[in-house]
Amino acid sequence: MSNDATMTSGDAELNFESALEDYLKSDFGELEEGSIVKGEVVRVEKDHVLVDVNFKSEGQININEFKDADGNVAVKVGDQVDVYVARKDEVEGSIVLSRDKAKRMQLFDRLEDVQENNDVIKGTIQRRIKGGYTVDLGGLEAFLPGSHVDLRPVPDMDALVGQEFEFRVLKINRRRSNVIVSRRVLLEEERESKRSKLLSTLEEGQVVAGKVKNITEYGVFVDLGGLDGLLHITDMSWKRVKHPKELVKLGQELELKVLNFDRDSKKVSLGLKQLKPDPWTSITEKYPEGARLAGKVTNLVDYGAFVELEPGVEGLVHISEMSWTRKLRHPSQMVKQGDEVEVVILGVDPDKKRISLGMKQVRPNPWDLVAERYPEGAVIEGAIKNITEFGIFIGIEDGIDGLIHVSDISWTKKIRHPEELFKVGDLVQAKVLTVDKENEKFTLGVKQLHEDPWTNVPDSYPVGSTVNGVVTNITDFGLFVEVEEGIEGLVHVSEISNKKIKSPAEMFQEGDTIQARVIHVSADERRLGLSIKALKDEEERKKPKDYRSVGGEGGQSLGDILKQKLEEEAGE
Repeated sequence: MSNDATMTSGDAELNFESALEDYLKSDFGELEEGSIVKGEVVRVEKDHVLVDVNFKSEGQININEFKDADGNVAVKVGDQVDVYVARKDEVEGSIVLSRDKAKRMQLFDRLEDVQENNDVIKGTIQRRIKGGYTVDLGGLEAFLPGSHVDLRPVPDMDALVGQEFEFRVLKINRRRSNVIVSRRVLLEEERESKRSKLLSTLEEGQVVAGKVKNITEYGVFVDLGGLDGLLHITDMSWKRVKHPKELVKLGQELELKVLNFDRDSKKVSLGLKQLKPDPWTSITEKYPEGARLAGKVTNLVDYGAFVELEPGVEGLVHISEMSWTRKLRHPSQMVKQGDEVEVVILGVDPDKKRISLGMKQVRPNPWDLVAERYPEGAVIEGAIKNITEFGIFIGIEDGIDGLIHVSDISWTKKIRHPEELFKVGDLVQAKVLTVDKENEKFTLGVKQLHEDPWTNVPDSYPVGSTVNGVVTNITDFGLFVEVEEGIEGLVHVSEISNKKIKSPAEMFQEGDTIQARVIHVSADERRLGLSIKALKDEEERKKPKDYRSVGGEGGQSLGDILKQKLEEEAGE
C-alpha cells in the first residue's frame, strides 16, 4: 500500500470537518422568507417539480404552477426559474417555494414601474363581472371598470371578452392583491393628441378619413381622429335618403369632404356626396321632355311613386300619371318598391331638382282609340259590368266603361232602378251618345235605338180630338191616362167636371176607361193635356133644344132662351 493510498483516522476526521465547515459556510442562511430567489429545476415529477435553491434540501412545487394555458408542462430539468421563498426551517432543513407567488410579486413590481412612469401594459379581457371586466395581465387578474372601457358606452359588452388591449394602471394594492386598470385614459390621450394635430391642419375643402361613431335620423357623427364632424343627411347622397342607415353603418370607414370648419367652436360639417359630380348638372340636356327610359321604383307615397333614373337622380310619377283609365286610390295598386318601370319625362325643374314622370304616357291613350273606333251615333254591344241607381256601365275595352243613364233606357217608362230590367253580365245594345276625351266620359243610350214615340203624338192626338184611355194613376191634382203604350196624358182636376171636386179618387179608380178631349199637346215638353169636362160640355151643346110657344105650358119665354144663350157663350 502506497503512502497516497494510506489514510489515517486523523486524516479522515480532518476531511469531514473541512467538508462540514465548507457546508456551513455556504449561503444557506441568505435565503429570506418572502424573498424571490433563483433556483434550478433538478427533477420533474408527475405531480411536482423539485427546485434547488442551494438550501439543505430542494423545494417541492406543484406541477400546475409550471403548466401553460394549454395544460402542457413548460419546464425541464436544468431550467433556471425564479421562485418565492414562502417558508424555511433551518433545523429540519425543509423549504417551501412558489413559482406563482414569485410571478405575482415580479408583476406587481412591474406594475408599480408602469404606474410610476405613466407607461402602458398589455392585457386580455377575460370575462364580464358586476361593474366591469376582469383583465389578465399575464398571471395577475386586474379590474377594468365599465366606465373605463371606451370613450363612449359599448353597445355589445360581451364582444370585448377575449380581446387584447393596452391599459393604464390606475391603482395598486399589494396587500389585497387589487389592481385597477383603464383603457379610456389611453384613448383620451390618443384622441387629444390626434385632435391637436387635426386642428392645426384641418381646413375647408380638405378630404379627410373618419369612422362612423353615431347615426341619427338627421345625419351621422364621424370621428375624424380626436374631433367629431357631422355628416348631414342632405349631404350624404345626391339622391333622396330616408334614413342615414340606408348608406352607412356604425364603425364604417368613410372618405369625406370638409364643407365648413369653425375653429372657435370646433364644429366641422362634412359631405359625402360632394366627392362625386352633381348628377343634376345639365339635367335638362340629359333628360329632355318626352324622352322615354327605364327606372327603378325606390319609394311609394300616397300621391305617387319615386323612380330612380340613375344614382342620385329620382323623378316622381304622380298617381294621376300612372293609368289612363284606372282611378287609383294608392300607387301600390300599380307598382311596388323595387319594380323596374318604363317612364316618360314630362318636365324637369333643375332649380328645385325635380323631375315629373309619367307611366301611362308609355302607351297610347285608349280614349283616343275609343273616340276613333266609336263615333257618336254608332251602335255597339257590350256586357254589363256594374249597375247603380243612376244607370248601368257597359265594358268597352282597356278599362273604359260606357254609361247608360237611367233616363236613356226608355222613352216612356218610368224606371225606379235599372235592376228592374237588367242584371250584371247581360249583353246590351246601345247607341253612342257622347265621347268626351277631356273629361273621360263615354255615354250610351238604349232608347235612342228607337224613335221617340212622342214625336208622332201631336199628329196622332191633335187638339180637339177625342181619345180613349185607361186611368194609370190618381193624384190630388188629376188623373194620368194612358192613351197608348208609353203615352200618358193628364186630366187636371179642373178639367174633370164643372162641379168642384175635392179629390179625383172620389169619382175614379185606377183601371177605369175614360173618354176625354185633347186640349193641349207638346212633343218637346212630352205633355198631353186632356179634359173630360170639355167633352161633356160639347155633348150637352149638341143635344136638341125644345122651343115651345111663349107662355105655353112647360115652354120657355124668349127672354129665357136669350138668357141661356148668353150663359153658354160666357161659359165657352
